[in-house]
Amino acid sequence: MTEPAAPARALVAALAGDRFTELPYRPTAGHLAAEGDEPIGWPGYGAARSLAARRSGESEAVVCGIGRVGGGDAVLIAFEFRFLGGTIGRAVGERIAGALITARELSLPVVSLIASGGSRVQEGMFALAQLQRIATQLVRLRAVGLPHLAVLAGPVTGGGWATLGAGADVRIALPGVQVGFAGARVRPRDADPAAYTAEAQAAIGQVDELVPPEDLGPVVARWLSLLTTPAAAGPASPPRALRAVPPPETGWAAVELARDPGRPRAEAYLRAYFTERAPLASPDPGLLCGFGRHQGRTVAYVAQCGTANTPAGFRAATRLMRLADRLSVPVLTLVDTPGAANGAEAERDGVGPAIAESIMAVAAATIPVTTLIIGEGGSGGAVALTSPGRTWVTPDSYYSVVAPELAAAIVKRDPEQVRAMADQLRLRPSDLVELGVARGIVPVGRPNTGDFMALESAVGRRSRRSDARIDP
Repeated sequence: MTEPAAPARALVAALAGDRFTELPYRPTAGHLAAEGDEPIGWPGYGAARSLAARRSGESEAVVCGIGRVGGGDAVLIAFEFRFLGGTIGRAVGERIAGALITARELSLPVVSLIASGGSRVQEGMFALAQLQRIATQLVRLRAVGLPHLAVLAGPVTGGGWATLGAGADVRIALPGVQVGFAGARVRPRDADPAAYTAEAQAAIGQVDELVPPEDLGPVVARWLSLLTTPAAAGPASPPRALRAVPPPETGWAAVELARDPGRPRAEAYLRAYFTERAPLASPDPGLLCGFGRHQGRTVAYVAQCGTANTPAGFRAATRLMRLADRLSVPVLTLVDTPGAANGAEAERDGVGPAIAESIMAVAAATIPVTTLIIGEGGSGGAVALTSPGRTWVTPDSYYSVVAPELAAAIVKRDPEQVRAMADQLRLRPSDLVELGVARGIVPVGRPNTGDFMALESAVGRRSRRSDARIDP
């Protein structure tokens, strides 16, 4: 059974200690002067509010203010579940909207500490309309590039989940918390309770991280630090290669190097590149994404792990790309896939549209996207995450319109001709540089601050490409 939600001020203290200043509540013009008034004449509503106030010690179901979290300030919106189940009525909607406006005015990130049963029935449509009011301010917050982190700290259902919760940029949850659009009293009687938990939402990519209560403060501080660190101008530098190999003499030799089971994979590259990482959810274990710190700056990443990525994986990549773009954070993509999943299940789940959205997210990005192909670069599954003008390759990689075996099948060649087909595809690292598809082959070794400048300088010295060059 789900434990009762912690009081709002206890949640605030877990993040900010005593470094919290509550925002004054200023009702907008037209709002009833007395919060206890009954907007739709619900019998006994005023008395219920008075009792909730005595039990909780709060005047409403939300506490809003500015707190010091880690090394920076943030606007905190904390729900009080003991006040009518943390439900959202007109006064709650106004307080949340005001807090979001304050965040925008002061250029502060927002942390919502949510324990809410959704819209307050006793206020009828006045309550439901608050979801639109909150959503309007969330959109405006996004428009100015300020991050919003949601902490799912108690039962989070209905409008609480469908606005501040699921609508947040990053969503973390306490283990065992009830999370879902349908609350326990309105869902089907035969519904599996396990489907309405933070763990279930994490399994499908709707919760990014499960955090024990004792770790909540440091985890939120880490996320805010990564999401608010000013990004230095310019793109992320490509990582160095993690193993030295002789240049492949043939296309098939390049394919074999990329398919070597002992070759370094995405996780090894991420460990070598970042000093700190915070992952975003991906239902596809073959695709990793999140934010990290490299040489003191925040860089977002999407990394393929050598498998055929699923539609859910490409949707996770698109989410990361769009979030990084809103926050002006450069992106590093590590490409390593034989191609996208192409089975019947992938088709039913919309693999084509998922790849299309990923390609368009890269194309639409206003921040620089840097790509390093670290293994197989197969067809649409690879191009979905590849920067058209800033792609680098490792010595043990290849990049091809399609894998050699599939290319042979498409043009009706015998299987014995697959090796020759690999040569015809011009997929070796050196071929890709010569054609202008890749900017260069990254060197092997430990990274240093001069790597990227040296690589860019080498590109500048290179003679002009042939007409086959692919330009951004």
